[in-house]
Amino acid sequence: MTHRHAYEAIDRSLRDLTGVDVPFGGKVVVFGGDFRQILPVVPKGTKAQTIDVCLVRSTLWRHVQLLHLTQNMRSIQDPEFAAFLLRVGDGCEPTVDEDMIKLPSSICAGNGDNISVDNLIHQIFPNLTEHVGDVSYMVQRAIITPTNDEVDMLNEKILTEFVGEEKTYYSCDTVPEDRQNLYQQEFLNSLSFGGFPPHILKLKVGSPIMLLRNIDTSSGLCNGTRLICSWLRDHVIEA
Repeated sequence: MTHRHAYEAIDRSLRDLTGVDVPFGGKVVVFGGDFRQILPVVPKGTKAQTIDVCLVRSTLWRHVQLLHLTQNMRSIQDPEFAAFLLRVGDGCEPTVDEDMIKLPSSICAGNGDNISVDNLIHQIFPNLTEHVGDVSYMVQRAIITPTNDEVDMLNEKILTEFVGEEKTYYSCDTVPEDRQNLYQQEFLNSLSFGGFPPHILKLKVGSPIMLLRNIDTSSGLCNGTRLICSWLRDHVIEA
């Protein structure tokens, strides 16, 4: 998922440091990835722009030796799904209108007119109100989406399923010593960065959240840890 310019910058740096004018200064560099999955993200970019930033478009690619993995460990219990993924990745799966791929009914939530966001939520989180605060129930389920806008929409819909009072937290939206008022609040509130909470964060007791910092790795409190809200105050979230 890394932009090819990052690899090329490392290549130039190592050549400068070692004084050896060969790729990466003669050092062995191991890449890991799968072009059948997520490509580098170009914000609001076209298909051509996304392909252009891939490692295969770099002059370094001709020096890369490919080593193929042979067993898909994630789908070892579902060989039919593994075969479907390979067909999609190889471009062998039949397509319909505008190069769209029709998913097998076995991996779809509903069919025909029954497909909706609400139906998807109820498929992934069945009987949600009965499992509020159930850690094992929450950590075993997740909905993966391609954009942050859909994340916000799903979070808002799912939060309404939780009982109790909703608590709203706002990010800091002022710039110190901005005497000329160059940074408007509306602009600051519109910013959304990966790895940071949204400007408006709505929570309820029992709702799941994700830790975004390494606080105490020995206790498991590290980036990516999922937690359950147990107490909400004005400036403190206990989870």
